[in-house]
Amino acid sequence: MAEKYAVRNLRLCTKDCLCLYVCPTGATDTENSIIDPEKCIGCGACAEACHEGAIHMVNGKAKLLRDDYCDGLGDCLPECPTGAIRFVEREAAAYNEQAVMEHKKAMEVTGTQTAFSGLAQWPCQIRLAPVNAPYFQGANLLIAADCTAYACADMHQKFMRGKITLIGCPKLDGVDYSEKLTRIIADNEIQSVTVVRMEVPCCGGLEMAVKKALRGSGKLIPWQVVTISIDGQILD
Repeated sequence: MAEKYAVRNLRLCTKDCLCLYVCPTGATDTENSIIDPEKCIGCGACAEACHEGAIHMVNGKAKLLRDDYCDGLGDCLPECPTGAIRFVEREAAAYNEQAVMEHKKAMEVTGTQTAFSGLAQWPCQIRLAPVNAPYFQGANLLIAADCTAYACADMHQKFMRGKITLIGCPKLDGVDYSEKLTRIIADNEIQSVTVVRMEVPCCGGLEMAVKKALRGSGKLIPWQVVTISIDGQILD
């Protein structure tokens, strides 16, 4: 049995593992190595970063399948966005490359562990979201039309991951989002704004609301608009 560093149920092998920098909620620190279930949002970023497939999502939380699946490189650490991980020293089984290869082959056959949620906070509806929340500070903001998540198959990984996501449909909600979005942008340290809309005309209301909010905030923030076609293609 080799001495390892553990993250509660996730066994990590080095003190300078990279997963510390990935957790979006600050659930990670380098003192005692546990995973705080209150901070873990189940985003799956650490599991996706684990090339050996050692980490799976179980009941919405990250779990280590087996000690001997982990090679100790720590790619999972920088992915956790919440800081839920802390280190503790413990005995763990040595890395077993053959077992990992068999496990990865089985995963390819079954399609296990192929997709993870990129949603980093709740609520995500523009109408329900607070104007001030800790997750807005320093955030890259994604403002998306409701339908984009259904039209774009890899919406979570391509657009939502690493961002705070707000969604809405001005046609269905029948409201002008610009006033609330102005306050969110003006009152928080937003780093960038990405608008993802559908190609249909009604989505123009969402784009216009964001443009109005950016002007009203009085801030110069990098922003972009991405348009998705009804068959899920990125048009611009």
